[in-house]
Amino acid sequence: MERSFVIIKPDAVQRGLVGAIIQRFEQKGLKLVGLKMLRITQDQAERQYACHKGKPFYDSLIRFMLMGPVVALVLEGKEAITLVRKMMGATDPLKAEPGTIRGDFSVDMKHNLVHGSDCGASVEHELPIYFQAGELVDFDLSLQDWLYSKTI
Repeated sequence: MERSFVIIKPDAVQRGLVGAIIQRFEQKGLKLVGLKMLRITQDQAERQYACHKGKPFYDSLIRFMLMGPVVALVLEGKEAITLVRKMMGATDPLKAEPGTIRGDFSVDMKHNLVHGSDCGASVEHELPIYFQAGELVDFDLSLQDWLYSKTI
């Protein structure tokens, strides 16, 4: 199973969408193995978005992520990274398909509600910025056999 890292951004928290967003991931069958609400520090934001340093939107992105609390979560499932990104929809909400988080809830590129790691290397980079060793919970999800049948 693969793990994906997600941040529910300050705009989603302010709009009361945290539960609806997490519910979509859980209803899809992804296992929630890490969850915390926090205020991102300047250092955390700069470390997370270091790959965008020097781009025109970098400073405003950092300011935005510091504007209010966020919810960080770690999801686990088969091809979780690809699945989470598909569920989030295109970064530009005007291009995001209906049925995706951004397609259903977002109308502005700067307020696109969620961040999700785009590959395994991103998960390895981002996850330790927000979660310490031992904070993720490993457990058997009883419905896993119904999601990923091994007998058929």
